[in-house]
Amino acid sequence: MTNQTTLGSLGGGVRTYKVSCEQSVGTLLLVELEAKQSWFKDFFQDWFCNKIVVTTPEGETISFPCYKWLNSKKPVVSLRNDKGQWKKYHDGVPYIIDAQEPSDLPEDVRFSFTKDIEMKFNAFRHVLIYVLIEYIRQHWDSDEFFGYQFLNGTNPMAIRCWRTKLPDNFPVTDDMVKSSLGGSCLQKEIQEGNIFLCDYKRLSGFEGNTINNKKQSLTAPLCLLYSTPEKKLIPIAIQLNQKPGVENPIFLPSDSEWDWLLAKTFVRSAGFHEHELNVHLLQTHLLAEVFSLATMRNLPSAHPLFKLLIPHTLYTFQINVMARNLLISDDGVFKKYTAIGHDNAVNTFLPDSFSTLTYSSLCLPDNIKERGLENIPNYYYRDDGLKLWDIIHKLVKGVLTFYYKSDADVKGDPELQNWIWEIFVYGFLRKESTGIPRSFSKVEEVIKFVTMVIFTVSAQHAAVNNGQFDFGGWMPNLPTTLRLPPPKKKGESTLETFFQTLPDVSTTVHGLAVLFLLSKKASDHCPLGVYTQDLFSEAVARWHISRFQNDLHKRDQEVNIRNRNLPLPYDYLKPANVDNSVSL
Repeated sequence: MTNQTTLGSLGGGVRTYKVSCEQSVGTLLLVELEAKQSWFKDFFQDWFCNKIVVTTPEGETISFPCYKWLNSKKPVVSLRNDKGQWKKYHDGVPYIIDAQEPSDLPEDVRFSFTKDIEMKFNAFRHVLIYVLIEYIRQHWDSDEFFGYQFLNGTNPMAIRCWRTKLPDNFPVTDDMVKSSLGGSCLQKEIQEGNIFLCDYKRLSGFEGNTINNKKQSLTAPLCLLYSTPEKKLIPIAIQLNQKPGVENPIFLPSDSEWDWLLAKTFVRSAGFHEHELNVHLLQTHLLAEVFSLATMRNLPSAHPLFKLLIPHTLYTFQINVMARNLLISDDGVFKKYTAIGHDNAVNTFLPDSFSTLTYSSLCLPDNIKERGLENIPNYYYRDDGLKLWDIIHKLVKGVLTFYYKSDADVKGDPELQNWIWEIFVYGFLRKESTGIPRSFSKVEEVIKFVTMVIFTVSAQHAAVNNGQFDFGGWMPNLPTTLRLPPPKKKGESTLETFFQTLPDVSTTVHGLAVLFLLSKKASDHCPLGVYTQDLFSEAVARWHISRFQNDLHKRDQEVNIRNRNLPLPYDYLKPANVDNSVSL
């Protein structure tokens, strides 16, 4: 085995050292480089290490990027290789890091001691300290709050404005909804952009999981909503399965109290699964892992994009490894306490969700337009999200245009091109239909993509993660499963059947425990724009970061002022509450 190291000194010289080893040391994942002080005690020359290249006896060449200065204050550095860290997770979903346990991860990407202890402590005592949000407990069963959650709850991505004829499998008539529309007709309200649809068709065809020897129910509902002249979003029709028929009635607000409440509860349970698996797990956690791994594999620490992105990778690998082991494993939480179970979730639902994922759906301005939600009132997720998107975009544009002066600079950066290529290959499985670029040819393309990356791992994750216990702490509002099948006739639901449908006590306790743990911030969390390392030395880049931090502070104050007049403040996208990375 031959080791070749290239070093440069402050004096400007470059030297290459070769070290030979007669025996193979097996698979190389990590090397340590130590710069020792000379016998002159007061003399130590700084050295810049470019990389270490190892040639194995079998002829394989493995590169360990360094791009760091070594000095007497920190003479030892640990370097990861730039190969072999992608691992196939399941067919049809993004690749993951090759690590089974947190201990398999490099030390510098694992939890701090403080966060590790807090995660274990909180996991032990969560049930003892949970407190219900009083507002949600009082309003969870109202139509107005039901509609509000589609805009500002755990999943603000589910609904879209419906401007054409309703789907054939959802035969809502004017007579059904006339009273809900204040006497107006359905087609008129559709044309005026006041009708919204949420369709959980991805959940169709799944057989319910078995929990505590009891078969569970999982429906694939369609829910029609109306934006009223009073600026409220309310449900006006619910069908609990995709195929219309006599045994699949369309429930209406004019039905009996328990029929209507039960129909809404089935929608909320379906919403739990769509949110946790697609919007939360796939579109933030798994993509964040892809972005983080591609960054560490392809961008040297001296690269400006590495400096810009590395704070947004903090703790992502470990939290995802833990999630795969504890939540979506063969014996994890989804297997034991959700209606969809493990196999359906991982082998079918996730690939199906990924098949519809697009680049534009990850870019908030494009997403809002595609779903026709530019003008719906009281959509605080949209308002706050677009503000943060603009603030992040301004930072990214300011920093990257300083280093990339022209499109030619982008085309000529092999490390940047390798970064996006690996994201395209391992993150989006070479699917050109997603719209994800496979290479960059323009500066503006890099700016938009990097803005999306930072927004996804910070703001988007905060929006779909931080309110889980707030909205799910009152279990009937966000049940992880339901025990009875949906009603096939109107007029048969009662208070007794409603309680029989809700999850049992054991399932409820474990569900609340997980939601609490996932919503609890560690004391060492890093809010958006708070950087623990001073990575940029150039004055221009540092100025843009300072402006970014000022913009975030100003936005904090704006959100505080807005929230004073809201009965339920929306602060999930308040910058102080947004972490730099997917760390929970």
